[in-house]
Amino acid sequence: MNEMTAQDKVSRETRAAEGLARWRWTTAELIRLTDLGVFRAEDKFELIGGEIVPMSPAGRKHEVIREDLENALRALVSNALNVIGEPQFNLSDDTYTEPDILVRPSAIRTPDVRGDTVLLVIEIAASIKSYDTGTKAALYARHGVREYWVIDATGLETTVHRDPSAKGYASVAVRAATDLLTPLFAPELAVRLSDLDVE
Repeated sequence: MNEMTAQDKVSRETRAAEGLARWRWTTAELIRLTDLGVFRAEDKFELIGGEIVPMSPAGRKHEVIREDLENALRALVSNALNVIGEPQFNLSDDTYTEPDILVRPSAIRTPDVRGDTVLLVIEIAASIKSYDTGTKAALYARHGVREYWVIDATGLETTVHRDPSAKGYASVAVRAATDLLTPLFAPELAVRLSDLDVE
């Protein structure tokens, strides 16, 4: 009875209404729909400006980097900070993302963290980086995320975004895997990606 039908296997993604107005969803509405069983546990998406954006499955390299980096950061963290893997990051009533890693003050619970209170957001780009360095960077900057890293899974280069504004990040720098990455608001979490065992 729980087996997927051929209809279920068809992609839910559509661009049929390209250029037309769309229904604006809120996080609260999506939570209610999930409670009603409309979405399955394996359905991965983010809510960007009220639009449901499907997420691509993560590949092996992406998952290995995320897991190893998360473990490395947790080994360095003090009681004042928390390192969270793949949280729901609520930016507003109609926008949330699921970054690979989020660093927050321990005093603020993950559902209550917003752009101006998060200390570091990290995304790992396994294939196309344009969504993470374009759409998401602009989104995070508008919501006041003070530091945002995009790690290229292929060469472990990291694009470090700092100094957010409504127009984007004023500071964007690419760091090599051998560079020491030191978060401005969590300097104890300094890490060198070349030290990770991500094979």
